[in-house]
Amino acid sequence: MGVADLERLYDYGYWANARLFEVLAGVTPDEFTRGLAGGHASVRNTLVHILSAEWGWLERCGGLRRGERLRPEVYPTPDSVRATWIHVEGHLRGFLAGLTDPALERRIAFSFGGPERTARLGDLLQHAGLHAIHHRGQVATLLRMLGHPPGSFDFLEYAASEPA
Repeated sequence: MGVADLERLYDYGYWANARLFEVLAGVTPDEFTRGLAGGHASVRNTLVHILSAEWGWLERCGGLRRGERLRPEVYPTPDSVRATWIHVEGHLRGFLAGLTDPALERRIAFSFGGPERTARLGDLLQHAGLHAIHHRGQVATLLRMLGHPPGSFDFLEYAASEPA
């Protein structure tokens, strides 16, 4: 996977996020924070988890510093999540634009509190993009449970929306 492929993966992710945030505009504050199901329980907690992870991987790879994991209670509304995401998106896009394909081979050390591991920079960035896809699907399920179906944001929908 080269830099152009990673840029497309993140373009797709941000396109899908925009579609989700359109639906989130109609969600009440209670629905946004209500615990329903899944590993992160609510729409808000799942979105903040995705955002925190994306920003955390960007930092590990040499981009914008995040600091401590983001806390859901700091984000009371979809707009508060979206504002931070727009900030992170700009930095991530800039980070990707500054990379070359050979740079994706660089090994990055990381740890989740246990033993240190290493992985290729490209693999870490790809992981973060795929991680978001997984949890975005969970958000879609939670929205359906709340009566706010988000419609399709499959990759083929994105691809069909790209200019020819």
